[in-house]
Formats: sequence, C-alpha cells, structure tokens
Amino acid sequence: MRLGIIGLPQTGKTTLFNALTRGSQPTGAASGKIEVHTAVVDVPDERVDRLTEMFKPKKKVYAKVTYADIAGLDGSAGKTGIAGTLLNQLTQMDGFIQVVRCFENDNVAHIHGSLDPQRDLDIMESEFILNDLIAVERKLERLAEERKKGGSRDKALIERDIELFTRFHEALQKDIPLRDLEISGDEEKTLSGFGFLSRKPMLVVLNLSEGQSAPHVNYSHRNVQIVDLQARLEMEIAQLPPEEAAVFLEEYGISEPSLNRMIRLSYDLLGLMSFLTAGEDEVRAWTVRRGATAPEAAGEIHTDLQKGFIRAEVVAYDDLIALGGLTEAKAKGKLRLEGKEYIVKDGDILNIRFNI
Repeated sequence: MRLGIIGLPQTGKTTLFNALTRGSQPTGAASGKIEVHTAVVDVPDERVDRLTEMFKPKKKVYAKVTYADIAGLDGSAGKTGIAGTLLNQLTQMDGFIQVVRCFENDNVAHIHGSLDPQRDLDIMESEFILNDLIAVERKLERLAEERKKGGSRDKALIERDIELFTRFHEALQKDIPLRDLEISGDEEKTLSGFGFLSRKPMLVVLNLSEGQSAPHVNYSHRNVQIVDLQARLEMEIAQLPPEEAAVFLEEYGISEPSLNRMIRLSYDLLGLMSFLTAGEDEVRAWTVRRGATAPEAAGEIHTDLQKGFIRAEVVAYDDLIALGGLTEAKAKGKLRLEGKEYIVKDGDILNIRFNI
C-alpha cells in the first residue's frame, strides 16, 4: 500500500509525514521543486503483539504501509496538465492523503494570501480533473484513429473503449471526479494501465491549530474520508520517547497517535484488511483486500501457496485468544478447514495447506 501525501505549499504535508513516520524531514519554506520523501512504516497491531506472547516466535512482522511526501503541486498546472516527473510519482500511488491548511500562522504565508479550506480543496480537485480530462481526450483521439484505420483488435472492443472513455469525458467536463463513477469488472481491466488521479481514493486532512474547531468543507464523493487533526502537535508527540509520549497524549486528551489513526483510516479507504499467520518461527500480519478469497490470501504469502492451494486452516483471532491456543480452539471446533470459496475476514489466522 502506497499513499501519497499531497496539498498546496505550506499546508503541513511534511509535518504530517513526520508524525506518521516518526521522521524529522525539514518543514521550512517550500522550494518549489518536485521532491518526494518516502518511508515504510509498520502498521501498529495489538493482535500481532498478543500472538507473539502466545507463540513466542523467533520474530514478529507487522504489515507495512509506504507514505510518500510529494512536493510540487501548487494548483498552477493550467491547460497543459501536471508535469511529467510529478505526474509519474502521483500515478504510482494507491491513494492520496490531501492536507488542507486550516491553521493561522503569520510567519507562514499562504500561497493565495488568505485561509480558505474550501477554495484550496477545490483547487486541488480541479487540478486532478483537468489532468484526467487531458489524458482522456488523448485516449479518445487514439481510439478514433484506431477505429478509422482498423487493426488487430476486434471492432466491438474498440467501440466498448470509446463508450467508456466518452463517459469519462462527459463526467470530467462536468467537474465530476472519476471516483464517483460506477466501474464494472471488465472496465477495471481496461483501466489497469491508467493512473487517473481523480479515481484514486482520497483522505482529506484538515490541519488545525491547537484548540481550533474544524471548519465545514463540502466534499461529498465516493472513496473519500475527511478527518481533522493538529499535525504539528502530532509530530511533536511522535518524536518523543514512548514514556513521555504517553504522558503527552493523556495531557492533551488524545486517545492515540495519528500514526495509528491515519493507518486505520488508510486501510478503510483503500478497502484493505489484515489476516495473520502464527507459529514458532514467526507471527506476521499480511495485507489483503476486503473480500479476498482464501487462495488470494495464500498468494500474498507466496505465489506457490496460491497455485497449489488445497485448504486453509482458519481460526478467528478473538476465538484463539479467548480459548488460549490452537489445541483448545481445535477441541472446541473453532479451528476449521475452508476451501477456495472462503472469504477471508479481518483478523483471521490462516495456515495454508498446499501441494505443488
């Protein structure tokens, strides 16, 4: 899972990046250059910790998420679209965390001279819609040429693609992001090579001053969530030793660091969940899409397990903890065998039976 942190200059993108990754990237004035800083972060999961206590493995491995702090967007791409280098970085992301400035700071000038979260949100949305519109128009031109000249592809497939991209074009011209459109399974296959920006899930972060109430913003779209937090405060907490951080959190009435909260929201946004494997050698959390079958989950562990999948031994995390171990779970009928059609649930503990 790869999430890009985006936003206009001086919104607190790098501050949030530091809070999420416990990093220390400079948060000074924007250089105007295209810069990308990445960090791979463990997904905090108390289930991994509890299973480690139970199985006492040689190692434990948390699920991972990659955050990318992407500088370079300023709402000025205009009719030419987003520059190639920056666009390449953006299209590689599975989703975006857009930081919207709500905090007042006389020492940090706003790029547009005043605070207006709704305006800033609309600027970034327009940037992505315009970029996708340019890409869709180019694709339609190529399809029209293909239809005119003919080629190796079936005419029905060409007409199907023309219909799909015409639908995209009509939506984008009405300033409707592509994430709001219904896309069929076959259409998803057609779009696999396109990184349309307005299709990507978006987590909007309203970056507040200490004690500030979150302003209302109108941003009702599919695959979008809005959350407010104090990025500066969260960064300071993340950079403290654990004991001091616990005291700090209690003092400010913060139930958990933004790291935990943001990762959970990121998972929900992208439709992901974790299943687990546990034994004497290793306890590990694995990331898989919600609705994945047992063979798909097996493939996350190793492709051979998916190819040779026979059955999955499955026990729910809560049942295993309540009963005290695999032996007890089996005795109580909570450890069961599931086949290829089984839909994996969040927190399932799997052992894959396979034959290659």
